[in-house]
Amino acid sequence: MNTNTRHKNSVFSFLFSTSDALRELYSAIEGVSLPPGIPIGINTLSDVLYMEQINDISFTIDNRLVVLIEHQSTVNENMPLRLLIYIARVYEKMTDRKKLYQKKLEKIPVPEFIVLYNGKAPYPEHKALKLSDAFKDAGDLLPSVSGSPALELTVQVYNINKGCNAALLEKSETLMGYSVFIDKIREYRKSMPQEEAMKAAIKYCLDNNILKPFFEANSSEVFNMLLTEWNTEEAKEVWFEEGREEGREEGREEVRKIIELLKTGKSPDEIIRDYSL
Repeated sequence: MNTNTRHKNSVFSFLFSTSDALRELYSAIEGVSLPPGIPIGINTLSDVLYMEQINDISFTIDNRLVVLIEHQSTVNENMPLRLLIYIARVYEKMTDRKKLYQKKLEKIPVPEFIVLYNGKAPYPEHKALKLSDAFKDAGDLLPSVSGSPALELTVQVYNINKGCNAALLEKSETLMGYSVFIDKIREYRKSMPQEEAMKAAIKYCLDNNILKPFFEANSSEVFNMLLTEWNTEEAKEVWFEEGREEGREEGREEVRKIIELLKTGKSPDEIIRDYSL
């Protein structure tokens, strides 16, 4: 494979690290047909860290479109803000800074923002997320902002789990194969350990001609990357649950203290005053 060797942070980004794979993926999502002659330029960010995640895929089409695609295994309503940060860096990379101060208008590629979701939590087949949904209400300070915001960014989210967006997946053999692969891992994990489930899913794909050339050339690397990905996701879930439990325990402790203060005969106002000191 002629891969982007600087950026293999996940199986998904590894799978879609060639121009041909990205051409197929974009054509399927947008319902268009990009001729082989149209150049695809990969400019994925490899130096922007956000919550331990690196920008998944960024590429240009004929230097007139710039497309940012993120793969998510958890529901995240903050994707518009994350992609705003990413696109600013992408434009910074592709623009000669000196030209920003010239009189002539500097043309830049039109941006598109796409998220492909295959998490376990229920999610619609398609949803549009807007940056403006995150804006605080400032209408009383500046009435003009109650109309169209001065800054907007829209992310198109597509659910690629089994049974969702069948028409989209049928147009991209690679995306369909990835969806089947992840679904098989989840199926096998119900009856076997994680590592065995991953190996069994790879074998299933090889036996059923699903992404067969990809797995024949990269099965060991895919297994290692996937193991790291899934272990990281499970660790984050544990940290989250531990944090919630700590928060609950702190809350219970505060309630116990308040009950003890009430037993002393203090009024609620006195207790509030004592806590504010």
